[in-house]
Amino acid sequence: MGNSFKLRDLQRRGMIEKVAILASGGLDSSVLIADYARSSQVFPIYIQGGLSWETMELKALRSFLAAICNPNVEQITVLQMPAGPLYSDHWSMTGQGVPRADEPGRNVYIPGRNILLICPTAVWCSIQGIHRIALASLNENNFADAMPEFFQSLASALSTGLEHEIRLESPYSGLSKWELIAKYSGLPLHLTLTCMVPVGGKHCGKCNKCHERHSAFVKAAIQDQTPYAAVPK
Repeated sequence: MGNSFKLRDLQRRGMIEKVAILASGGLDSSVLIADYARSSQVFPIYIQGGLSWETMELKALRSFLAAICNPNVEQITVLQMPAGPLYSDHWSMTGQGVPRADEPGRNVYIPGRNILLICPTAVWCSIQGIHRIALASLNENNFADAMPEFFQSLASALSTGLEHEIRLESPYSGLSKWELIAKYSGLPLHLTLTCMVPVGGKHCGKCNKCHERHSAFVKAAIQDQTPYAAVPK
């Protein structure tokens, strides 16, 4: 409690750094929020584009933040960025043909996803006077828009275009999901959502993301308390 009061006092005096975190309600970004909130004033940013799982995802994010109850975490900012005109009948919009557990990880790629998340967040940050944007990109996220060189180039372009310095941070880029789970197993990870077809408030247990999540818990030797509609194989 003493540390929380100290951080709040530093916030009031403008002596604690602010950071916007791209929050999805997933395990990785939820851990990132809790991690950064130990020493920074955190602004969770949720980009709502119309993807099929967003209602449950946002609910999971709110549940996780309520559970950690950290005074250094501000209210969620939801930015509306409709993606329907871009993605049309893509599986991320329709929920049909979602990559299954036995499909390769590259099949979950959503074109330009990080671009659509980062750019509006950067504009919001320029208005709010925030310079840091953090993402929970892991070493398994080996897509072109999750590479360090991409983040560096985009940060430079955004800083120039907005006339406001933007720094993109991905502190978990050297970690695997199982390592993240092992390190932060004390957090209420079961409240997070890593599923592309949630069923009745539960993880489906059949999609590629559910398989990835459950496998990471198994590898970390941490009990998986995630509610699944079907137990992942």
